[in-house]
Amino acid sequence: MRGEREFRKVRAHGAAVRDPLFTLRLTDYRPRHGERWRPRAVIGLVVSKKTLKHAVKRNRARRRVREALRTMPPELLPGGLPACRAILMLNPGVLTAPFAELQAALARALDRGAAGLKKGSKNRGGKPGRPGDGNRSAGGRVSAEVNPTSASPGSPVEKS
Repeated sequence: MRGEREFRKVRAHGAAVRDPLFTLRLTDYRPRHGERWRPRAVIGLVVSKKTLKHAVKRNRARRRVREALRTMPPELLPGGLPACRAILMLNPGVLTAPFAELQAALARALDRGAAGLKKGSKNRGGKPGRPGDGNRSAGGRVSAEVNPTSASPGSPVEKS
């Protein structure tokens, strides 16, 4: 994934699957504007400085997970990686976990997340009553447009 905008969309609308090694947040696949329809897994890896202080460890964690996804055995995910957009937020345990265990955890999480997407639920992890859902205006205030020509009889109306 590229750009803060894509990450924000997945964070806002994605369903979360938690594991001791990582947190996976995913939504269904939608192509970018102008892009051809090619359903595939688009996964962004995130490792914060708060989680792993040293850049060497952060890079090693990313490389390990990238390789685990690339060499995923077909028996773990029979259909291959699901067509989705996902964010994978890594924990320090990724560095010490055996490689086969890491692959199994990734396969379980992707399978659970893809099963949640296939159910077709309307609310995919978003919170109800959020601004922009049609129930409220921004900021939670209800605003009404006042037309001065259709004011009530007791209200003062300026005449020009």
